[in-house]
Amino acid sequence: MAKAKFQNLKELTSQELGARARDLRQELFNLRVQKATARLEKTHRLRAIRREIAQCETRIIQLRQRA
Repeated sequence: MAKAKFQNLKELTSQELGARARDLRQELFNLRVQKATARLEKTHRLRAIRREIAQCETRIIQLRQRA
């Protein structure tokens, strides 16, 4: 499943990847606030979102190195 998601990221442009990473960071912040107030139910989402952010950043770096 993770490989399929990364394949989808390969189709996005640098600007789209940046926007996706920004949205994911906002979601991560919201989840951290929920965790701090003991309202977070799906704790596995924290790890999944951190991983998605890393994948976006990796793809952005790959695109920059190619250009």
